[in-house]
Amino acid sequence: MKSRPYFALACFLAASFGAGCSTFAQQPDPAIATLQARPSPAWLKSGTIYQIFVRSFSRSGDLNGVTARLDDLHKLGVNILWLMPIHPDGQVKKKGSLGSPYAVRDYYAIDPALGTREDLHRLVEEAHKRQMKVIIDVVANHTAWDSVMMAHPEYYKKDKEGRVTYPYDWTDVAALDYSNPKLRRYMTDVLLYWVKDFDLDGYRCDAADEIPTDFWEEARKELEQVKPDIMMLAEASKPELLRSAFDIDYAWPMLHTVDDIAMNGEPATKVHDMMEQQDALFPKGALHMRMSDDHDELRAVTRYGFPGAIAASALMFTLNGTPLIYNGMEVGDSTQSRDPALFEPQKIFWGSEKWHPEYPKFYAFMTALRREHAALQQGATIWLHNTDEQHVVTYLRRAGSEEFLIAVNLSNTPFRGSVEAAGNWKEIELPVSKPESEAVPFISLNAFEARIFQKQAR
Repeated sequence: MKSRPYFALACFLAASFGAGCSTFAQQPDPAIATLQARPSPAWLKSGTIYQIFVRSFSRSGDLNGVTARLDDLHKLGVNILWLMPIHPDGQVKKKGSLGSPYAVRDYYAIDPALGTREDLHRLVEEAHKRQMKVIIDVVANHTAWDSVMMAHPEYYKKDKEGRVTYPYDWTDVAALDYSNPKLRRYMTDVLLYWVKDFDLDGYRCDAADEIPTDFWEEARKELEQVKPDIMMLAEASKPELLRSAFDIDYAWPMLHTVDDIAMNGEPATKVHDMMEQQDALFPKGALHMRMSDDHDELRAVTRYGFPGAIAASALMFTLNGTPLIYNGMEVGDSTQSRDPALFEPQKIFWGSEKWHPEYPKFYAFMTALRREHAALQQGATIWLHNTDEQHVVTYLRRAGSEEFLIAVNLSNTPFRGSVEAAGNWKEIELPVSKPESEAVPFISLNAFEARIFQKQAR
């Protein structure tokens, strides 16, 4: 859920580049920015996250439909499967005909429409056989109005009249009150339950910044007693969450920076500016999930067009952090977008690859390329000047003896120019483009095109 953070992120970006919204301006906090981020599992740093909207993912719309596609996902190269909420949806004050998966009626239950306990056990077991991790969504900030927890009204926030209230404009959910120690214990036990019973590998925590950080820090300690290498993903961009509670957060500022460039004509140099601004805010080595598409956004192919979606993904897969593929991205699906898709019976159109066969090839290629090269995972990033920085971003990724040069055109203006890079470079042929005849430092890029080069020994 993200309607409130849309405003926050707008202010965040404005503050980053010298504009207004002073109430949300974030200044570096030495107590956080000089710390080292908590160590994250190696399989997260080198991996690719795949987000699954279970009821829309397959024709059957259930957990078994996901299990049936595990070989396809393994072939794609993803290693972390994130299941969007699998609990029963609230029906009181619901949105749309189905209601939101982020309005949970019972944290201990699986929606019967999605399957059974046995189905989830089978999915996790089969994923683990294929060396894939499984995490689920936990929506800890709020519940449905018909939640079983309504038997404990003391668990909820109240308005001035003493009535249970909702957060922001999220009228289909009721806000939980983390000043109540019993509520904290309840939610910690929920987190422990799913890891213990189903051998899950972690959680994606919805609206994590709406919940006190110390709750997450204490819950993390208990979870690590059960699974030491558990993964925690925060739906947030809040530096203190990566101090010790979470392994990784959302790179929303970068996503909206790319929107500004590709859709609104802002200069491509904003990519570099945003990276530097984030480095000054977060603990050293903080890990961010890089995405151009997820359930809170209009699909990338809708926002950028088909070539633009590929260019944005090339950027996200070659920046530091861990990239996300939202189900359907790999075939160029344009149906699963933000509202109303969350609330209606809308399926991913898997036939999209018939018109764009390069899409599945591109994503499989990028997941493999990143997995095989440490420099493209958490290697150093060195920004390079080029002759059209209004439209094109160029940078190196370096680790040990490996070095890659990446050039991404985030505009519909073709680029014929040069980049400040010396040495002998060999272009890596991407499934979406043919290698050029020119040699670095001279590069040609079509509108919304990316090229990757690997440095060769002399």
